[in-house]
Amino acid sequence: MRHPWAVDRGCPASCAAQPDPRVPPGELARRYAALTYTLSRAVARGGRLAQPRVLRGEARAVLGALGVRLEVVRAEAARLEAVRGGRLSAGGRGAGTLVVANHISWLDVVALLAVEPVSVLAKREVDRWPLIGTLARRAGTRFIDREGSPRRLPYAVAELARDLRGGTSVLVFPQATTWCTAGGGGFRRAAFQAAVDAAAPVRPVTVEYRQGGATVTAAAFLGEEDFTASLRRVAAASDLTVRVTLHDPLTGTDRRTLAEAARRAVAGVAAPLAARPRERLNSASGA
Repeated sequence: MRHPWAVDRGCPASCAAQPDPRVPPGELARRYAALTYTLSRAVARGGRLAQPRVLRGEARAVLGALGVRLEVVRAEAARLEAVRGGRLSAGGRGAGTLVVANHISWLDVVALLAVEPVSVLAKREVDRWPLIGTLARRAGTRFIDREGSPRRLPYAVAELARDLRGGTSVLVFPQATTWCTAGGGGFRRAAFQAAVDAAAPVRPVTVEYRQGGATVTAAAFLGEEDFTASLRRVAAASDLTVRVTLHDPLTGTDRRTLAEAARRAVAGVAAPLAARPRERLNSASGA
């Protein structure tokens, strides 16, 4: 019997291409120094890192240190509209929002928290990563054990529903592993049951990485690849942009229908970006 938290294998590390163009060695060194300073400052924040304003500012600072621009757009009919100050949560009073996104890279979480700080549901392994695990815990990340007993699943769903019902918006990656494109893999349905139980809206979000206007896989973190290999590609990439596309919130009473509707929304971004000002991020400012 398939484990409820079981995941597909995802893409192999060979799907991740080297960045083109690349920054010169001097700029690469500057980026590593800026990232080291930014992460050290984030650790020094202690428990204050979980404060929304602080967390958003530090996430933006990480992007800025790596030279990654943030572009937030909203899917409108047959095209994409650039927006300023976009939110992951659906807004309004009452239940929080279940934010569901495709998963390409460790950088996905940073980019999404730079849009709006929400609670993140992550695999238990992240808690054991040096430095990253510490930052994740201090940022309020909730961890799930995907190798645990299936009997724990109803409790995990109930805990997620309780958080949503209490007004907390939660980010999950229902593909449960990383793929090189938004359309890879299916969506696990357990988290959607929590949204149904809490009568919470579901916000589909598409994350993609671009260089020179084209989608690239340089930022991907795939298969058995070492984290540092992915980090090196990101730091070396010139003119790398992470585009976060916000789709209309979904509601429903059937987890299968919700999961499929969210998957189709996330995977279906193919419209050109309308000519409007983009939200760009080059430094730690704007926190």
